[in-house]
Amino acid sequence: MARRPTIKDIARQAGVSESAVSFALNDRPGVSQDTRARIRRVAEELGWQPNSAARALSGERSGAVGLVLARPAHTLGVESFFLQLVSGIQEVLSTARTALLFQVVEDIDAECAVYRRWWAERRVDGVLVVDPRTSDPRPALLEALALPAVTIGEALSPDGAAAPAPPAAPSTLSSVRADDAGAMAQVLEHLYGLGHRRIVHVAGLPGLAHTVRRMESLRAEAGRRGLGPDQVRSVVTDYSDAEGAAATRRVLAEPDPPTALVYDNDVMAVAGSAVAAGLGIPVPGRLSIVAWDDSALCRVTHPRLTALVRDTAGFGRLAAEELLAVLAGGPPGVRISERPRLEPRESTAPPPAHT
Repeated sequence: MARRPTIKDIARQAGVSESAVSFALNDRPGVSQDTRARIRRVAEELGWQPNSAARALSGERSGAVGLVLARPAHTLGVESFFLQLVSGIQEVLSTARTALLFQVVEDIDAECAVYRRWWAERRVDGVLVVDPRTSDPRPALLEALALPAVTIGEALSPDGAAAPAPPAAPSTLSSVRADDAGAMAQVLEHLYGLGHRRIVHVAGLPGLAHTVRRMESLRAEAGRRGLGPDQVRSVVTDYSDAEGAAATRRVLAEPDPPTALVYDNDVMAVAGSAVAAGLGIPVPGRLSIVAWDDSALCRVTHPRLTALVRDTAGFGRLAAEELLAVLAGGPPGVRISERPRLEPRESTAPPPAHT
């Protein structure tokens, strides 16, 4: 386990007394400018954070937990999932008088850097980790830092498959999970039952574990019904309306286009519906559309979109409750949220007879 550097470490490395380190780091007289500069250089090299000194000495908790999102910033402003998730998290934390420290970064490396900084500064008591990856450095890092964490979503095993159940949770990591595979099975059952045999899944980011799980479930469910990859397949996007629309145009321009599209979020589904309208393709007359996450967008779009309904705020509450339980001394564990429920609406219907 990594250890936070102390004043004693800085003194030993710089070859000075602990009182000299205290003088230098608190900008007090008593040391020369050269010694002050050397001490501060050593402190920086060791990763010591001056604004954490009092808390480090007292052993107090920060009273805050952290959440870092490594997602394209332009996708967060329009996607309802994270807004609902954070609202559920905040509901629990505010009751417990615990602050939420929130940051958006550009990639997973930047996210790991934030965790290291928060740990060094004692800014947070624990973190909520979203979007498990197919190759994910975060669990090992959080273990090394001994920073309590709850993963929102199910990780994949090293071979890319879903982690076995019940999972062997690391000593400081818990998780809350949703049944993505079961949800996709509901979607395919609905579309297959209507008569669709050419289906495209407009998926999200390919490096995310839940994207992989949904794609695998789609292939497995299609295979059980005798449908091959030329009939049912996935294409990946960045979750944005722009990429969702572009993917829709591409697949609808194919010689043998799909009769049903399944989108990994509400924003892409609405964008896809608009593309179909612009191409003169009626929904659901010639094309059925399903959105993964239900939202007000799905309910006000015409036609209203068939969607998977889930309690995303409740998912956030579950994660926050688990993290607070761990911080209170409880053992790490796994909590399972309710399976999403498919809500059929006017955007799905049997395909045209000639297909």
